[in-house]
Amino acid sequence: MATAKQWISGARPRTLPNAISPVIAGVGAALYAGDVVWWKAVLALLVAVSFIIGANLANDYSDGIRGTDDDRVGPMRLVGSGAAEPKAVKTAAFVCFGVGAVCGLALAVTTAWWLVVVGAICIAGAWFYTGGPKPYGYIGLGEIAVFVFFGLVAVLGTQYVTAGRIDWAGVACAVGVGAISTSVLVVNNLRDIPTDAESGKITLAVRIGERPTRVLYLTLLALPLVMSLALVAATPWALIGLIALPLFVIAGRPVATGATGRALIPSIGGTGLAMLAWSVLTAVALIVA
Repeated sequence: MATAKQWISGARPRTLPNAISPVIAGVGAALYAGDVVWWKAVLALLVAVSFIIGANLANDYSDGIRGTDDDRVGPMRLVGSGAAEPKAVKTAAFVCFGVGAVCGLALAVTTAWWLVVVGAICIAGAWFYTGGPKPYGYIGLGEIAVFVFFGLVAVLGTQYVTAGRIDWAGVACAVGVGAISTSVLVVNNLRDIPTDAESGKITLAVRIGERPTRVLYLTLLALPLVMSLALVAATPWALIGLIALPLFVIAGRPVATGATGRALIPSIGGTGLAMLAWSVLTAVALIVA
């Protein structure tokens, strides 16, 4: 039976910036567009956090029962390590999805009913990433899903439910957050190329190879900084997003210098930290504007 510490580790708390950052950026964009309904912002955050923990546990379950996690470098795998029963991990994943669904339903009832469909698609996307008979994460489509769900949907969804509209500044924030959130998955899959290839998990990194994956990661890492320059058209204050540049450099250095295996783990956490910093700074810029 897994301990509380193992459950927390298995939920992969280092991925929380992927859930928190889109909401922060979305609220900043919402304040730029108009007034914000703050209780909806809180619900949007609960949806994002619940869904990402649910997705992490769902991936742990699905990869674990397939044997993909039997020899894995990185955070605690509850099923793969044998610390928790697969059924318990699967149940925990759907409890998290349920919490997010309830919060999302409250937003849909008070905003727009079509948001129910969006939420259902998000849950399906989280489950079928590594779950089901033909998981799309095993054929190299995970990066597209992360960009869509943790970038476009999360940022623009937050802006829409809190301000009642979306605008081009929100789109720029969504592209920036989506790019760096995707880069977290890219460096994670770069680290796991040997074990994924051996287990038959054909991620994009396995498909295109190590060197192109490093180039893709560094390109995605730079895109939020490009969005900071683009947002100058909305407000010169957007340039404060560039203050996060040192964090981007620190995160990208292991990838750029050819690190492999465990040596890439700092890049995963560092990328999440850079994403959070950029989102906060960009939100502040839009709020000031």
